[in-house]
Amino acid sequence: MMEGSFLRVLNRARPFLSLHILMICFMHRGYPYGVEGKITSHTTSVSSLLPSPSCLPSTSKASTRKSTLEVIHKRGPCSPLAQDPNPLNHTEILLRDESRVKWIQSQSSNGSDGLKASATVSLPAKAGFMAQDYVVTIGLGTPTKHLTLEFDTGSALTWTQCKPCIESCYPQSEPIFNPSRSSSYANISCLSTSCPHFGTSECDGSTCSYSILYGDQSSSAGFFATEKLTITPTEVINNFKFGCGENNRGFTGGIAGLIGLSNDKISIVEQTAAKYGKYFSYCLPSSTSSRGHLTFGKDNRAASSVRFTPLSMVSSQLYGIRILGITLGGKRLPIPSTVFSRGAAVIDSGTTFTLLPPTAYSALRTAFRNAMAKYKMAPALTPLDTCYDFSKESKIMVPSIIFSFAGGVDVDLDHNGIFYSEKASQMCLAFVANRADSDLVIYGNVQQKTFEVVYDVAGRKLGFGPNGCS
Repeated sequence: MMEGSFLRVLNRARPFLSLHILMICFMHRGYPYGVEGKITSHTTSVSSLLPSPSCLPSTSKASTRKSTLEVIHKRGPCSPLAQDPNPLNHTEILLRDESRVKWIQSQSSNGSDGLKASATVSLPAKAGFMAQDYVVTIGLGTPTKHLTLEFDTGSALTWTQCKPCIESCYPQSEPIFNPSRSSSYANISCLSTSCPHFGTSECDGSTCSYSILYGDQSSSAGFFATEKLTITPTEVINNFKFGCGENNRGFTGGIAGLIGLSNDKISIVEQTAAKYGKYFSYCLPSSTSSRGHLTFGKDNRAASSVRFTPLSMVSSQLYGIRILGITLGGKRLPIPSTVFSRGAAVIDSGTTFTLLPPTAYSALRTAFRNAMAKYKMAPALTPLDTCYDFSKESKIMVPSIIFSFAGGVDVDLDHNGIFYSEKASQMCLAFVANRADSDLVIYGNVQQKTFEVVYDVAGRKLGFGPNGCS
């Protein structure tokens, strides 16, 4: 993490004198400032923007928090998953991400969560499942079996593959969970009050069942059941409701399933409300070779550095935020105030890039290109259209990008939250334009890197804190 990153979350309501003192401190260290007293650019090494071939030593807070899971990029060297011999290329990954965006925007436009009134029901989930980047490892059953799951703030149901695979199970890295060997497993009856959340028109015998169909035609189906969920050896959730999938198709990468973090009756957030107060946070690591964390419950040690913006619900499963504007290089971009107010905005852990209104993206792109004019441009990496060839550079000067949210919260992006890159010869500005200014804005996971992102769902607040992974 580069020096001075503790200023990356700025509260405009801070006394001017405090900001002035901090500004003087940084001016002595050589940081350039704009007229508003904010850092206008960051000097960073090109190598710091590239993934390392080996897993870096952990600086994550996971080891010091009792209700915390370690977050790892599933395609990086730290991943516990067996690496796919035929991994998706970048074009395929970006296409899956686009499918996910289309699903999110369709849900926000029709105001529906996609639930159907039947006992075997199609639950809403992100189209383009493989757009998910980050995984955690949990324990399930008695005795405990460890399973690596993708986590998603836009999905409700937690599910994993289960034996016997009645029709189909895809290859996963860990042994498939066998409920018959767990003393704490129990199917949920169709007569149970837990099952009507899915509807009760049909059942598989007397047992509540579920079915998920994703936008890319991948799917999971099986029984809705309860089991012991182990977060850490001292943090155990008994009678946790989850999907035990016996017919699963279309997934790759070795994951065992998904953990749902949306605000829904069946999500882990709601199921653990009495224990954790509908409060969770995560830090997405700066690169595929670093580690982050997913924490349930409030951490008072980190709370003092977190600044909160109001949190709303868009549709029944998407976390809504309000963006007011963008500052680049110390200057507020000339984006009309009506642009961000025309459509809703959400924050999403699974969408890679931030989707902006075309008017806002055009202003950002123009200002960014002007600030980076001395560097050689590279071919576009669709849908990213502003790319650079830094193969002959050791260090670069990158203009600061600050997002202003409602509630007086400014978030100064980490340099790893500005670029998407796999090679020095093609590093791209990690933002994409929507088709229309009225389309749903999505604040993606690249821009969330290194921050403590705090969801106080009960308090209807979303927080950002600097240095979240260390």
